[in-house]
Order: sequence, then C-alpha cells, then structure tokens
Amino acid sequence: MQTTTLSFENIHNHGELFANMLRARRDLFIERNKWDLPEALGMEYDQYDTPASRWVVVHDELGHVLAGNRLTPTTARCGIYSYMIRDAQKGLLDTIPSELLYDEAPVGETVWESSRGFVTQKVPLHQRRPIYFNLVQELARAARSLGASQCLALLNANWPLWNKRVGIDMTAMGPVMEIDGIRNQVISMNFATNLH
Repeated sequence: MQTTTLSFENIHNHGELFANMLRARRDLFIERNKWDLPEALGMEYDQYDTPASRWVVVHDELGHVLAGNRLTPTTARCGIYSYMIRDAQKGLLDTIPSELLYDEAPVGETVWESSRGFVTQKVPLHQRRPIYFNLVQELARAARSLGASQCLALLNANWPLWNKRVGIDMTAMGPVMEIDGIRNQVISMNFATNLH
C-alpha cells in the first residue's frame, strides 16, 4: 500500500493515478451513492478540482486506487466558488444545507478544507481501518506541509467513534444534519499542536 499527494505540479510523475482517483470517485459517488455530480470520460469532478487543490490517494503498486481525499485552500476562488463548506453556507450549493456551521466559514492561509474523502467499495471491510488510517495520516502530513494549522471537513456524524484512533484533534463546528439520509457534521481538524 502506498500513499501519494498529487498536485497539478507533480501529476505527470504518477501516470494514471489522478484519472484513476477520479474514476474511483465516480464509481462511489455517482454509481453507488447516486449523487447528481458532473462526470466526463468515466470520471467524477467538480468546481473544486482546480490547480489550487491537492489530492491524497491511497493506492497499490499498480496504481489501483483504494482511498482518496481532496484538500482545498479556504482562500481559493474559481468564478463564484471558494470552497465547498463556505459555498454551502452562502447558499450556492443546493445539495448541502446552508446552516451547516455555528459561525461564519473561515477563510485564511492556514485553514484548508478536506472534501470528497472515500474508501472504495472494492476494499474488504477488514482492510478498511488501516487504509483509512493511512489516508488520514497523509492528509495531516500534506496539510501541515502546505502550512495548514486547521482543516475543515463535512463528515459522517459518527466521527467521535474513531477520531482518537487516527491521532487527530477534531472538534464539531456545526450541528448534526441529515444529507441524503446520512447524518453529517462539519468538524475541524486541529494541526497547530503538531506543526514544527
């Protein structure tokens, strides 16, 4: 198992890994979850997949994607969009409730957003924990290397059951809400105590 952080600067060094990650996202989010998302050439994408973002990918030595996640700076801009949680709060996304945060969505150089996190359905249940652990650890490493002291994410509301196991300090930033029949909550991952 390998973990790679992709950017538009290094994407050419990793063959089909970026495309495979977008294909894996399509398989899960569009095919399995039936989400109405943009797709092309068998890949899922959205307005946040820009050169400003990074993608953490857990894969095998052949480039088969096991898990993935996207990191986007809260300072990003692409047309009317910034980052998913903030755009939802501003009412720009009709699939996520606008009242997802207790306070105004933060914008700052040291605050990034984690989104589109997944583990593929091809991964057996007994192998998911180590894969998820690798994904979260690489996400933390990548975020810190980008100067992030905080990372926001919209997660399944069961996050208190596993956050201590991955060694990341997480706190709720909004109420628990149901989206597509799943209880979700915006959380903050605090990396400030681990920055060197």
